[in-house]
Amino acid sequence: MAKQTDRRINRTKRMIRDALSELMEEKAFEEITVTDMTKKADINRGTFYLHYQDKYDLLDQSEEEIIDEIREIAKQSIESMGALKTPVIEAPLPFVVDIFEYFKENAVFLKAILGPKGTGSFPIKFKSVLSENLTRIQQSIRTNTLVPEEYLISYIVGAHISVLQQWLESGMKETPHEMALFLSKMTGMGPAFVAGLRKNC
Repeated sequence: MAKQTDRRINRTKRMIRDALSELMEEKAFEEITVTDMTKKADINRGTFYLHYQDKYDLLDQSEEEIIDEIREIAKQSIESMGALKTPVIEAPLPFVVDIFEYFKENAVFLKAILGPKGTGSFPIKFKSVLSENLTRIQQSIRTNTLVPEEYLISYIVGAHISVLQQWLESGMKETPHEMALFLSKMTGMGPAFVAGLRKNC
């Protein structure tokens, strides 16, 4: 019975989150009301308040759930460091593929909070998670960077977030593996080489 209850709760919360995501395609978060969300999700206000204090609590909990799940994916990336034995321009890190797959599975919500009508808080949290993971990877392979490490990580993280946003906005035509490989080539070979402006890596 407990499992059925948990599934029912998770389903209801997902419906509310999806309702918020769809509404954020139409208007800014600040303009959305609890009534808007309950109508869209076809639930009553009492059900909403069983799970959330207000719309800000809903957004915060939803973002934290997403961040926790991304952090769990990131935790496993160190274990797959053997992937670095293969040049990144030929096979992307499994971690990056997993991130793209996760974004595809949660595209409705992620497109909303990363889009122009989002609050701006999620990109900061997401950037922090990616930065932490890239720092761990950098420390594990112990290479000497040609530029200060913090700037290199900031550059890579910014590029990843921008590409993920573009992919979501353009309808996710490419597969997660294809997108991860694109990023690996741009990161591993450099924008100038990928753009055809430089002939030698």
